[in-house]
Amino acid sequence: MSPRIVVVGGSLGGLRAAEQLRVSGWSGELAVVGAEVHLPYNRPPLSKNVLVASDARALGAAELVNYPGVALRRRAHVEDVSWVTGTEVTGAVLADHVLHTGDGRTLSYDGLVVATGLRPRRLSIDGFGSHRHVLRTLDDAIALRDQLTAATSVVVVGGGFIGCEVAASARRAGCQVTVVEPFAAPMLRPLGTDLARTLQAFHEEQGVTFELGRSVSALGGRSSDPEVLGTVILDDGTELAADLLVEAVGSRPNVEWLAGNGLDLSDGVLCDNMMRVEGRDDVVAVGDVARFPNPRFDSTPRRVEHWSIPADTAQRAAATLIRGLSPDANGDGDPAPFAPLPTFWSDQFDVRIQGFGRTDHADRIEVLEGGFTPGWASAGVVVGYFRESTMTGVVIAGGTPAQRMRHKALLEDVG
Repeated sequence: MSPRIVVVGGSLGGLRAAEQLRVSGWSGELAVVGAEVHLPYNRPPLSKNVLVASDARALGAAELVNYPGVALRRRAHVEDVSWVTGTEVTGAVLADHVLHTGDGRTLSYDGLVVATGLRPRRLSIDGFGSHRHVLRTLDDAIALRDQLTAATSVVVVGGGFIGCEVAASARRAGCQVTVVEPFAAPMLRPLGTDLARTLQAFHEEQGVTFELGRSVSALGGRSSDPEVLGTVILDDGTELAADLLVEAVGSRPNVEWLAGNGLDLSDGVLCDNMMRVEGRDDVVAVGDVARFPNPRFDSTPRRVEHWSIPADTAQRAAATLIRGLSPDANGDGDPAPFAPLPTFWSDQFDVRIQGFGRTDHADRIEVLEGGFTPGWASAGVVVGYFRESTMTGVVIAGGTPAQRMRHKALLEDVG
C-alpha cells in the first residue's frame, strides 16, 4: 500500500498543508479530513461583506463558498488530494497510527498533520440560543446575516478585532450597536492605549456605543414574549436592549481528539521550531492550533491567530514531515530557524488596520508616522511596538497599501 499522509482539518491550514506537501515532493496518498461540509474558504470576509453586501444577502452556503474574497483557489497540484468533508475526527492513537471518526470509521496514516484550528468561546450563561451568535464559520455568518436584516438592536460582547468588525457591519446594516468590553478600550491589548482609543472614537462617530470595563451577568426576555431575547444585563445592573447577541469572547483550540496520547494540549498543540508535535517525526501541526517557538521574538512556544500563519507553518511542517517519513532526505542538515513574521489586518467601516510582527508585549509604543489628529484615517498613522529597544511590531491604521508594505519591509529587516 502506498504511504499515506492524513491532514486533519479542512480549513485554510489544511489546504495550505496539502499544497505544500505536494510542492515539497510528497507523491504518496494524501487525504484532508474536515468537520465542515464545505471545502476550504477564506474567513476574513465573513465578519464584513458576507454580513452586509447587497449581492451576498440572498446567497446560500454553496454560492458563498465561491463569493469574491471568500473563495480559495485550489491549485492544480492538489487535484488528486482526497477531500473528506463533513467528517469529524474524534480520537487518535498515535502509537498505532490510527484516527477514529464520529461516524465510526478508522483511518490509518503514515504521517499526520494537525490542522484543526479553533472554535469560538461562549458566555457561561444559558438561554435564548436562537438569538445568540458566534462568528467562525460560513454557516455562522449565514445564521447571523439572516437575523441581522430584521434586527434593530445588537449587543456585541467582546471588543477585539472580530467584535469591532461585526459591530461595524451591524451598524452599516442599520442596527443600534453596543459593544461590551471588559478592558478600558476596544482592541487594547494588541494596539495599545492611544491607537485603541482613537479607533474607539472612530466607531463612536459612526454611531457605535461602548460599555467599557463591563461584563454580561444575565440575559432577559422581551416583556411581550419572555422566550425571545430582549435585554442584556451587565454586571453593574445596566440593561441593554438587544434583538441579537454576538459573542466575540475569544477561541479554544480544537485538540480534544488528541487526548490520551501524552501530549501537552494545555494551549493548542505543543510543537518544536520544526512544527513537529513534541518531537514526533511523523506528526506535525499547522495554523493557529499549533504552539511553537519563534526565535524572531524569543524561545517561548505560542499560538498565533493571524491570517499569515497557516501558510507559513504549512511550508515548514510539510518539509519537516517529508524528512521524517523519508530517511534518505535527512542528509541535507538542519534547516535555518523558522522565524515567520505574523501578519494581520482588520477592516472596520472604511478603514484598514494592518499589523506585522508582535505587538502585545511591547514595553514602549511610539508613533512613527502621522498622528492621532483629524484626518488620520486618510493620511495613515503608523505605530511601532518595541521590546528592549528592538521594534517587534508595527501597525498601520488607514493610509495606503504602499505605506503598509514599506513598514512591513522595515520590520522584516529588523528580524
